[in-house]
Amino acid sequence: MSRGRERAAAAEGAGPPHRALRIGLTGPIGCGKSTVAGWLALRGAVVIDADAIARAVTAPGEPGHDAVLARFGDAVRGSDGTLDRAALGRLVFADPAALHELEAIVHPAVRPRILAALEAAGTAGVPAVVVEAIKLVEGGLAALCDEVWLVTCDPQAQRARLAGRGMVPTDAERRIAAQGDLVGRLRAHATRVLATDGTPAEAEAATAAFLAAALAGDAALQSRA
Repeated sequence: MSRGRERAAAAEGAGPPHRALRIGLTGPIGCGKSTVAGWLALRGAVVIDADAIARAVTAPGEPGHDAVLARFGDAVRGSDGTLDRAALGRLVFADPAALHELEAIVHPAVRPRILAALEAAGTAGVPAVVVEAIKLVEGGLAALCDEVWLVTCDPQAQRARLAGRGMVPTDAERRIAAQGDLVGRLRAHATRVLATDGTPAEAEAATAAFLAAALAGDAALQSRA
């Protein structure tokens, strides 16, 4: 039964109970994942932001906070004794081994919170729940989703957007380099590929079309935004 027919049957009191469509949202830094997630939220989706959860599990008072400081030491310790996230970012995005070690601390704490949020959102009567994560596939979260959306943009737009956030070019280049050919690695896993190189209005329209198609159980689309 298609997802659209499943929802119709559930609404009539027949067939399986409603479960929110699970969309995994991933893609390179600066290509608009959070913007796309915001557009989906405006259309009734619940968004689970893996980066926000990662910040929460490494906040002062959390075991992850102390574990990061214990591993990386004074190089990432601020004047108030708490984690200096900017210093941590500069360190790990310049050192793949350090980034791997950080992920080994953070990811085991993030995953249970994402699973709990998925469970709660999935039974809340919303049309869709979105997991926004760069490590969606590598972290095994894609397997929990009905669809994987890959958000892309050209390198020029990517760098311009990062500069617009106030990121200095050297930091931007480190973060881009740390991700490698993310699009190439993820394309085979993607149900839909959403290009955000056009205007915001075009990208939002493509997002809305993708959501409508996904909820109806239609075949995958490639955006031309």
